[in-house]
Amino acid sequence: MLYLNDSQMRKAVKYEEMLDAIEEAFLQHHSGHYYMPDRYTAESENRRMLYMPCFVKDVIGTKMLAEFPENPSKGLPYLSGLMILNDRDTGAPLAIMDGSTLTALRTGAVGGVAIRHLSDPDSHSAGLIGCGVQGLHQLAYASQVRPIRSCYLYDAYRNDYGDFIEKLRRMTAPKELLIKVCANSREVAEKSDILITATQSATPVFPEDPSLFRKKCVVAIGSWLPDHKEIPDAIWQTTQSVLTDLPFACEESGDLCQPLQTGLLRRENVRYMGDYLHEKKSGQAQPLGETRFYKSVGMGIFDVMAARLIWKKALERRCGQILAE
Repeated sequence: MLYLNDSQMRKAVKYEEMLDAIEEAFLQHHSGHYYMPDRYTAESENRRMLYMPCFVKDVIGTKMLAEFPENPSKGLPYLSGLMILNDRDTGAPLAIMDGSTLTALRTGAVGGVAIRHLSDPDSHSAGLIGCGVQGLHQLAYASQVRPIRSCYLYDAYRNDYGDFIEKLRRMTAPKELLIKVCANSREVAEKSDILITATQSATPVFPEDPSLFRKKCVVAIGSWLPDHKEIPDAIWQTTQSVLTDLPFACEESGDLCQPLQTGLLRRENVRYMGDYLHEKKSGQAQPLGETRFYKSVGMGIFDVMAARLIWKKALERRCGQILAE
């Protein structure tokens, strides 16, 4: 069994490889050639343990995450966990790896795939609300798929952006970015071609102004609970449709279930990214509107396909530690 820590996982895999693995995961989800039970959540005193198994053709992956909201005040990560990869035929453990790193890499790539297919190919600026680990990886992958020259940042709870900016520059090197901290989310939206939200906010992080979203690509990757919502209702004045991961997102995410309940969004206008990519690959994709909105809640198939890639590349590139033969 192979053990991989954060640095070993990052050494094992390249951005483009992870993007392609996540795109393959979307297409495999469309094909139905997988088994993915519902995510199980165990909660006590606002502390959650999440269990996400998924079976694909040659491996089984199970991600276990601990979501402890009080951790940042203790100087600890909000999320921590493990990813375990097993052989599909024998059940033998193949690899164990850092679950937080896997989540960051694959979620960054999920946003990257959305940006690669939904944004204007000539997009030069990206705006981020929520400057944490997820936001960092969203910008890193966005910079891989579009000629991003400027990044605009805002985080309601961050005073010092120095470490975030340093990490972003390191992850996007040798590209040189103009990185600007904005006074508020309106400024971010006004200056950006691509808008990314990566927060745990219960209320919209942008003003109720449709002009902020018109002709933009919006990727909402954060809040996923039914009573949480990152994107204001104003977006529905610029688009009538949304792309997401899977039908369960319409129950789990407040960004989808709330406008569905109020009638601002119709169920037939919820489209699934795997279907869209399949249609696009076959030349049958329906045209997208001027505003492109993608909301992700995550799927176990992302984790297992990302972990499978990391495991294979780690063996190929001699990364990690063999724990048992």
